[in-house]
Amino acid sequence: MIAETKTICFNTGFIKKKIMAIATPELIAALERTASKLQQGASYQWGHMGACNCGNLAQELTPFSKAEIHQYAMQRHGDWNEQLIDYCPTSGYPMDLIVSKMLENGLTLVDLGHLERLSDPEILAQIEKGRRDSLNKNSREDVIFYLQVWANLLREKWIATHSSLEVLRIEKKLKTPLLV
Repeated sequence: MIAETKTICFNTGFIKKKIMAIATPELIAALERTASKLQQGASYQWGHMGACNCGNLAQELTPFSKAEIHQYAMQRHGDWNEQLIDYCPTSGYPMDLIVSKMLENGLTLVDLGHLERLSDPEILAQIEKGRRDSLNKNSREDVIFYLQVWANLLREKWIATHSSLEVLRIEKKLKTPLLV
């Protein structure tokens, strides 16, 4: 399932229209696993394409390691945001395949750009002003907090659109409580 993002490839990049990530139990679980792994000491380095904000989430949503993600990203120029601008699902570049896999999990290109900068207005609106104003895009603790807030926001959206029985069935399947 791909979130509704209109993408048209040109030599100069893409045109996009953003609707926030599709709230699915699998995406919520991936965000939570990413936050948990970072809390437990997973490699974090904002300047490393496989160990930054997006890179850590990519490790959860794709079969690729930190090193593989970084290696694929180095085949083109730029950080995640620049790679997203150059993204084209039919390019054949391994980095575009990684991004495509992330989009298949319900994310949008805009979501990924915001994750790298911790800047999504809908997520930031959930954070108390003092904390929001002090978020640092390359702080492990701030990335963990942002991922947790995002997962909770998506969980609330998912629960609002599903019956209690379905929520309980999915919780049992994922062994992750959705009703928190």
